[in-house]
Amino acid sequence: MSASKDLGGSDRNLALELVRVTEAAAMAAARRMGLGDKEAADQAAVDAMRGTLGRIAMDGVVVIGEGEKDEAPMLYNGEVIGDGTPPQVDIAVDPVEGTTLTAKGLPNALAVIALAERGTMLDPGPCVYMQKLAVGPLAAEVVDFEAPIGENLRRIAKAKGGHVGDVTVSVLDRPRHDALVKEIREAGARIAFILDGDVAGAIMAARPDTGIDISVGTGGTPEGVITACAMKCLGGALYGRLVAHDEPTRQAALDGGYDLDAVLTQDDLVRSDRVLFAGTGITDGALLRGVRFSGRGATTQSMSMRSSSGTVRIVSAEHTFTKFNAIAKFASLDTFDEG
Repeated sequence: MSASKDLGGSDRNLALELVRVTEAAAMAAARRMGLGDKEAADQAAVDAMRGTLGRIAMDGVVVIGEGEKDEAPMLYNGEVIGDGTPPQVDIAVDPVEGTTLTAKGLPNALAVIALAERGTMLDPGPCVYMQKLAVGPLAAEVVDFEAPIGENLRRIAKAKGGHVGDVTVSVLDRPRHDALVKEIREAGARIAFILDGDVAGAIMAARPDTGIDISVGTGGTPEGVITACAMKCLGGALYGRLVAHDEPTRQAALDGGYDLDAVLTQDDLVRSDRVLFAGTGITDGALLRGVRFSGRGATTQSMSMRSSSGTVRIVSAEHTFTKFNAIAKFASLDTFDEG
């Protein structure tokens, strides 16, 4: 890509800007934490994220967003976002990764965003689901997506210098995973179920000190693209296969040129080595602390990652609402109540 299109040296500045985006989304969603309304939490985060993104120096296109234009008024797939200046980039967003978690006040809800050079993110089209396997750097070269899960667990245990009983697997708690869960248990590994959102589970598999060694199961393809960006930054591995959940989807995928038999890697999902990822905790979790509100403002904890350097930063921030709101009103962003 030409210098006008790629990230070049601007990725350092953009990395911090993306943290500001997820901070705003997380604070907006956290105001609705535990209120039982996941749509309200998601909409608040969308509003905050869209307002912040609109002022960033970039020429962005939303590839992974809230849905098609007729389904989502903001952050829809194909929306052009930013101030229109270079670099030209693809954007993947999930303003609330774990809407049910937020609505119920449960752990591991995040606001996440990823960014890559223009034209490099996979548009999943009709394929909303995919089978996924994610591991960290230690196991990246030893797993085989097409091998039985028991074999992969034994390989991971060997790479760790331990036993299968030492391995912990992150699995989305869904009936469709009953057979998978049975195989994992028969192999002797432990399971940490996640109730909603599978980006966090995959990242935990690639981060030290989370207690998770591998994330497997069928989840969202849009989340898979976001996860691929994170894995490129973390040095982990993501493997997957697109899933057609019914015959109309299968035919639409084939008509669109999608190969439903191919094993995809993170390089297939994001064809760029210049990738940024940011996430902010909404609720407390193994990855990040959730938003804390006080009388004057809030504190947030975020993760900022760059694939070009492999740098992972954990960013703690204190936000004073009187000053934040002055900026927000000037910039047409969301505002926050004090107290």
